[in-house]
Parts: sequence; C-alpha cells; structure tokens
Amino acid sequence: MFATGVTVVTVGGDCPHGMTANSFTSVSLEPPLVLVCVDQQAIMHRSLIECGQFGISVLAAHQEPVARHFANRRRPLGAAQFDAVDWVPGQVTGAPLITGALAHFECELWRSYEGGDHSIFVGNLLSVRREPEADGVLFVRGRFRQLDRDTAELADGVPAWQAAARGGVTG
Repeated sequence: MFATGVTVVTVGGDCPHGMTANSFTSVSLEPPLVLVCVDQQAIMHRSLIECGQFGISVLAAHQEPVARHFANRRRPLGAAQFDAVDWVPGQVTGAPLITGALAHFECELWRSYEGGDHSIFVGNLLSVRREPEADGVLFVRGRFRQLDRDTAELADGVPAWQAAARGGVTG
C-alpha cells in the first residue's frame, strides 16, 4: 500500500557486493543518519558488518534494469556483478556508486538493530551527491513503475495517490 523509491546498496573493499533495496529512509538530520533493512540471510548482511561502510545509489526512472540486475540472485558475485553496470568508486568509502543515479550517499555503519528476520542498519552520512530535476523509479504493487511528472500518474495511467492507496509493496 506504499510506493517507495528503489536503491542499490553497495560495499567496496576486497569483496564488493550490491543489493537492490526499497527499505531505505532518512532517520535524522543531526546527526545525519539513514537506514536500510537487510535480510539476515543475505550476502549483503554479512558484507555490511564486515566492511563497516556502504554506499546507496537512489535509482533514476530509466534504471529499472539496474534494479533488476542487483535483485537477481543468479548474477555473478564479487567484482563481476558490477561489470554489467556503469559505476564509480565513492570518493570517501570506495563503495561502487551507480552512474546516472538520482543521488549517492556514502555512509559508515553507525548502529544495527534486529528486526525479525532482517537487520536495520543505520548509517552516518559521510557524503551526499544528488542530481536535480530527475525522476526516480518507483516500486508499488509488486512492480516497478515510473511517475509521469506532467500528470502525476503512474505510467499505466493510475493516479499516484490511488496507486499508493491500492497497491502492495514487497520488502
């Protein structure tokens, strides 16, 4: 019932890894904190704990293929998973950041909390970069969507407020 943006969470280092996530949000302005929720069985869970730093790329409307790539459990692991996308290393953390994304955040792990079968990772922002006046890819009713900024409707003609009220979102 809640439309979300779509991100790719990444860690660098000796074994870089990426994961599509829509469970990302701002937590605090002072100190500047964000959070992402990760399944405890996911490779990213262990990677975040071991690395202690991570990047977040907020995907643009045209980047649905990137979201699908990092959600695909059959993609190559390690550095090879980044061969299919354009990326740059974060200036602070070295974490891969997806080129063309709406925003990039680089974080150090601040705290983590158990949340059922997921962990809530809270990151302290180290750097932020954003692109003005661009639209993001949305996830609502179990599907990727784009918002038509001229009509405030999803690409399939459903008003955004109505889609959010009727839809379902997976984690």
